[in-house]
Amino acid sequence: MYKISELAQKVNLSRTTLLYYEKLGLISSKRQANGYRSYSEFDLQRVKLLQQLQAGGLSLKECQACLEAKINRAQLLQRLQTLDEDIAQKQKSRELLSSMLGMSSMRDWHQTTDKHAPSAHLDWLMTQGFSETQALRLKWLSKDMNNHEQYMREFEFIFDGLDRLGPSSTDDSIKALSSIAVKTGELLEIGCGKGVTTIALAEHTQFAITGLDNDEYNLSCLKEHLAQQLPPLDHSLPQIELICASMTDMPFSEQQFDVIWSEGSAYIMGIKQALESWKRFIKPEGYLVVSDLVWLTDSPDDEVQQFWLDAYPEMATVASRQQMIEDASYQVIDSYTLNQASWDNYLLPLQQKANQLADHVFVSPALADLQKELTIHSKYLGQYGYQMFVLKLRN
Repeated sequence: MYKISELAQKVNLSRTTLLYYEKLGLISSKRQANGYRSYSEFDLQRVKLLQQLQAGGLSLKECQACLEAKINRAQLLQRLQTLDEDIAQKQKSRELLSSMLGMSSMRDWHQTTDKHAPSAHLDWLMTQGFSETQALRLKWLSKDMNNHEQYMREFEFIFDGLDRLGPSSTDDSIKALSSIAVKTGELLEIGCGKGVTTIALAEHTQFAITGLDNDEYNLSCLKEHLAQQLPPLDHSLPQIELICASMTDMPFSEQQFDVIWSEGSAYIMGIKQALESWKRFIKPEGYLVVSDLVWLTDSPDDEVQQFWLDAYPEMATVASRQQMIEDASYQVIDSYTLNQASWDNYLLPLQQKANQLADHVFVSPALADLQKELTIHSKYLGQYGYQMFVLKLRN
């Protein structure tokens, strides 16, 4: 027989807990002549069995039911499912903490967070010490805070020597220009990259052009191209000014530009946000030309749908984009899908470069991501494509 203090010591429970168990009828004591409670070996083992059941995740009430009657399988299965869900959630929590400590990748977390809260995600990245340029690149390219620097080094290595960072062609750009009524004034190209479109615009218009990009290396490449196109005594091309700045925080005056041009880059800050925030830099009844990746079918294959859901969750149909444009107080002057030449200009050199790098050792998934995208393009291009939108700002 055990006194309550002895029983409490053996099962590592408090006296109060044992009295509560006795009140529930889980154990029972006998009163000695001196009034003290005493418990039997059976009570000791009963408490230990109870502890084992509780270790399985059962509540005290469920433990009591198991002790007093035949096991309720349905109830236990329900409890097992609940535990599995709890474990899965705790595993996610552990993975996140591990990622934030730099012990594993944060790609899945960044993709999910950016899908549901893109603006808050960008702001949070900047509080972690990333510049806005780095944070935007992380959101859209590496998607991994812990591996970002290595990823970007390898991404830039892949694209080194390539002129285009996305689909485009001079014919498609000139087609958009033909829809614009104004032919002179100031034109801002946002996300000018290495300047393929910049030079085409300069050769076919009389606009004073400002090229903006957040990558100094891209701008240095454009400067070299301009030097080749425009010798010191040749004034055949209009004035071109290059500025390194973010598209989300541009250093320009309100209503400064007759035309804002952005091929394949507005998605970085979000099409809806770009439409709203760039509006103030456009003169009354001025123009905005943007291209964006869109669905060209209402029923894409599962594989390609999942790929772009991860890579570009804001991707929409042409009709959906046009509605967004109209809601933002723009009039659609023209809209057309970029031709195959635009894709060939981008994909053929990129595929050739990827083939050359197949045996190169990459630490980050930069090349693997690119190869996956190239495979998607080869299988499904046509279910989606780039759409050029020529827009006029409404009063």
